[in-house]
Amino acid sequence: MKFSQPLSALLLLLFTSAASAVPSLSTRDVWAPPVETPAEGDVWVVGTTVTVTWDATNPPKRVSNPTGLLLLGHMDSQGSENLDIKHPLVTDFPLSDGKVSVVVPDVPHRDNYIVALLGDSGNISPLFTITPP
Repeated sequence: MKFSQPLSALLLLLFTSAASAVPSLSTRDVWAPPVETPAEGDVWVVGTTVTVTWDATNPPKRVSNPTGLLLLGHMDSQGSENLDIKHPLVTDFPLSDGKVSVVVPDVPHRDNYIVALLGDSGNISPLFTITPP
C-alpha cells in the first residue's frame, strides 16, 4: 500500500506526538516506604484495633500512585507471601499519612504473618503473630 506524501507526513506526526505523550519509565518516581510496624515479633490479638505504620518522610516529588492498599499475608517455607487479595485490611488511604488503623481479622493463629503495603510500589512488614482473644 502506498501513501501520498501528506498522509505519510500526518501519520509520522501522529506517531511522534503519541510517543512523546507517554511518560518515560526513567522519569517515573517509585516510592516504596518501609513498613515500621508491625515490627518483628509483635503480637496482634483478633478483634483488637492496631496501627500499621510506615516511613512517609521522604516521598518523591511525583508519586505515581498516592493511594494505599494494605493486605494480610503469611510467609511459607518457600518464601511465598500468600497475600489475601480477596479481603484487604484497608483500601483507599493516602500513603502520605504514614499510618492506618486496622481491626485484626479473625484468622488462624500463626507466627509468620506479614502485612503488605501497596500503592506506588510495595513493601512487606517483618514477621509477626496473630492470636485468638
